[in-house]
Amino acid sequence: MRRSIIPPLIFGLVGTAILLSLGFWQLRRMEWKEAMLAEIQSGIDAAPQALPADPDPSMKYMPVLVSGETTGQEILVLSGSKERGGGYNVISAFETDDGRRILLDRGFIDQDQRREDRPPAALRVRGNLHWPQEKGSATPEPDLAAGIWFARDVPAMAGMLGTEPVLVVAAAAEGETQGVVPIPVSIEGVPNSHLSYAVQWFLFAATCAGMTLWFIWRIRRRTY
Repeated sequence: MRRSIIPPLIFGLVGTAILLSLGFWQLRRMEWKEAMLAEIQSGIDAAPQALPADPDPSMKYMPVLVSGETTGQEILVLSGSKERGGGYNVISAFETDDGRRILLDRGFIDQDQRREDRPPAALRVRGNLHWPQEKGSATPEPDLAAGIWFARDVPAMAGMLGTEPVLVVAAAAEGETQGVVPIPVSIEGVPNSHLSYAVQWFLFAATCAGMTLWFIWRIRRRTY
């Protein structure tokens, strides 16, 4: 073996090994994320319980049962999907049977239902505690004149409607639903891109190995 090919060979082998190790690390991260998501889904699907006395974000996704009445005060959060089209999530102030005021994400209405009257309504709701992280630096401030918000911001919504900073997202509702369709909490929006990252690292490794072989071939060709 000629000395001239030793440095690029070592460099190529080390580089390829590092890139491969990064790819396998992403695969392990993918397995960890899948296990975490399965645990979250298990928690979402668990048997519901009474609303805790002092909920906090560590209880995110906890399934609960609440019974009481909406107050008629609500916030409309711009929403929609390919299946449902454009519309709004209805966030209502909700007074429980034991006198607490909380936020209730009742679910989805379409554009045509925006101006419909939704007076106080008695409801029994099975849902999940949630503290969405939807507001970012680029999120517009609420259009208070139009009554439209662009993200679910629990503290801000609680301040607006005069409730505890506690949000229950309805999975199912019994009573006067007023045409609002529940959208249960799910893990669909939780990203898990580790497989695509792993594929990228493996492609980089293949490229590094290929370029190393090509470079060595060029060196050997020049020496003959």
